[in-house]
Amino acid sequence: MFGQILSIVLPVFVLVGIGYVAARTGILSRSVGEALGEYVYVIAVPVLLFRTLATSSAHEASPWALWLVYFVGAAVTWTAATLIVRRGFGREARAGVIAGMSAAFANTAMVGIPLISAVFGEAGLVPLFLILSVHMPVATVATAILMERAAALDGVGAARPPLEILRTVLANLATNPIVIAIGCSVLWRLTGLPVEGLFADVLGRIAATTLPVALLSLGMSMVLYGIRGNLAPGLILSLLKVGVMPALVYVLAAHVAGLPPLWVGVATLTAACPTGINAFIFANRYGTGHAMSANSITITTAGAVLTTGLWVLFLGAVVPL
Repeated sequence: MFGQILSIVLPVFVLVGIGYVAARTGILSRSVGEALGEYVYVIAVPVLLFRTLATSSAHEASPWALWLVYFVGAAVTWTAATLIVRRGFGREARAGVIAGMSAAFANTAMVGIPLISAVFGEAGLVPLFLILSVHMPVATVATAILMERAAALDGVGAARPPLEILRTVLANLATNPIVIAIGCSVLWRLTGLPVEGLFADVLGRIAATTLPVALLSLGMSMVLYGIRGNLAPGLILSLLKVGVMPALVYVLAAHVAGLPPLWVGVATLTAACPTGINAFIFANRYGTGHAMSANSITITTAGAVLTTGLWVLFLGAVVPL
């Protein structure tokens, strides 16, 4: 049984490995990896997202219930990570925020889309994109507000009013390609126009490049992270990310909200995805938590073929997919 699961999951992470080897050996330069990542983020993922949301059939459950169970699971995991790093390891408040993001922010674009597509097919992309549509905005707003407060607690800055922070973040999100794609898909559905002909063909060709290019790009970017010392916090945050958070989301989705089986599976497996690269980006921006975030990304991504495989095996046993 697990061999069948690996046959689904393994090809996803083999492509990550090919990208890593290509970058590590110099077959492809770092600039190529950055260009591929930019293409995925600015063009391929937004096109795939637009095509899926603009053409999907009516949703079989409330997106509010899906969002609630996912982000409650994320919030609990984030809080636990922050408390462990601050009280267990004696780190400053800003590092606690980075720890929370490292344990709760999933790589929904680079890993989530290929993984969900491989396991659940195109039908699984609808609930995934519902999560993705608010995943980055919620995490970005939360991180910005919490980091402002943390900087004040650490004595390195004065906290700005939350509304001022929110205005700044929303202005940045307004130019985000994923947010723009979501808005365009909503407007397209309101027009009632079909996606067909040349338009559909072009969208389909671009969307088809998303999965392999995203995985190769992720593999190439892994050369940048690696293991950076301060290993104990990274191991704990990784366990929270791939073990605790998906378990919380599963319990809430299946036994509290009573979501449809497909949505339970997608929400759980999305929560089990490795730590998103944005955790390291925020660590760089705020000058703290570099090793924790890098270790979390490296450990969760390197072990993802096993951890996600185990979660797929579990879901196959308990959820009638």
